[in-house]
Amino acid sequence: MNDTQSIKRAGRPRSEQSKDAILNTTWKLLQNVKVKDLSIEAIAREAGVGKTTIYRWWSSKAAVIVDAFMIHVTPEIEFTETESAVSALKEQLRLLIKAFAGDYGRIVAEIIAEGQADGDALKSFRDRFILPRREIAKAVIEKGMELGELDSKMNPELALDVLYGSIYYRLLIGHLPINENFAEHLLEIVLHGLGKNN
Repeated sequence: MNDTQSIKRAGRPRSEQSKDAILNTTWKLLQNVKVKDLSIEAIAREAGVGKTTIYRWWSSKAAVIVDAFMIHVTPEIEFTETESAVSALKEQLRLLIKAFAGDYGRIVAEIIAEGQADGDALKSFRDRFILPRREIAKAVIEKGMELGELDSKMNPELALDVLYGSIYYRLLIGHLPINENFAEHLLEIVLHGLGKNN
């Protein structure tokens, strides 16, 4: 084996490079194009790949968009390791609200809007982004119940809807801003309600 062959084998597979190019291109396009107006053709053209290459990894435009979105937003909204479940919830909610106050929130709202006419788009967002993070948050809430920080008799699923539903409601309706003040008051009101009964 010569040196050139060794270098080629040591590098990342070409298919992975194409996949990264598609995701990066999708994210770049989303900065200036609405979700509903973005097309597989545009992504393929800007990424320098064929449409068949995109469909090799993703079943739809929505799936590509959700993955591109997740790569960027996920590191910014992850739960922090802490012994206190309440502290972990507070910090993660602050991070999510901060992220959704900008372009991330706009893109999420557009994905959900697209999903009202395209069931596959909503399913992709729900299955790939919402549900996995919901399971993590549910585990944190259950930990809080076990530790006695949260009411042991409450319904974790309903608690999740109350906690995160408020954010999505404001994001989609747009009647009031998503900002630091909203984060502070949401946490104060909701976490007080989830606390132990006296």
